[in-house]
Amino acid sequence: MKNSLYIFAAVAMLMSSCSASYSVQGSSSVSALDGSKLYLKALKSGEVRNIDSCDVIHGEFHFAGLLDSVRMANLFMDDESIMPVVLEEGEITVKIDNASQSVSGTPLNDSLYKFIDKHNQLSNRMSELSHRQSQMLLDGVEEQVINEQLSAEAAQIAQEEDELVTKFIVNNFDNVLGPGVFMMITSQYRYPILTPQIEDIMSKATKTFKADPYVREYYRTAQENEARMNGLDDDGQQATGQPSAPLTNVPQQ
Repeated sequence: MKNSLYIFAAVAMLMSSCSASYSVQGSSSVSALDGSKLYLKALKSGEVRNIDSCDVIHGEFHFAGLLDSVRMANLFMDDESIMPVVLEEGEITVKIDNASQSVSGTPLNDSLYKFIDKHNQLSNRMSELSHRQSQMLLDGVEEQVINEQLSAEAAQIAQEEDELVTKFIVNNFDNVLGPGVFMMITSQYRYPILTPQIEDIMSKATKTFKADPYVREYYRTAQENEARMNGLDDDGQQATGQPSAPLTNVPQQ
């Protein structure tokens, strides 16, 4: 009997020692955050649910807990999404200031924020086009010339963005980053739709990616909406009606 108890205790200790945990150490120089309560939230069963919460005290905050699996979450202040965070084993560092937000310290967070930095650079280049347009008008450049030049540059930036996002998702089909970034790019739409980029991604998708609950439901609903907009129901019959409503109020990135 004693031997059985020793074996049980040893197994319990081993299971406890193998439990994965996350630790998020954050700092902020944004005065509006000081004294606020922050939340970690994630999408589960079609709903955004709280995982953890803490207070910001003198610009510092900390989350910690056990992990049943690696997951993509969002950092919120009240109902306002601030930034995405991958909850994975290790020491995660979050930095927030008025100019930028970053997460580092673990492999998936490092990878995610390298992608976000590149994406932000493309967004900044796109925003700069409007400033250049104004400056070119002041310099007396003909409007047709301006439109032709800037339209070509905008198309090039859009293509680079499309390639960046698609490549990142494809390279991360089998971890949480692929579905997580897929959620980011699709949450901008009023309802699930199929775009050339989404069709391209799904044509390359692995079984793991297709089985993700959000990806699976989004793609199914988008296909149904496409059929409705083309005037056909699921059985190929003429149909009427509006596209389905969005899947959920997913965290905005």
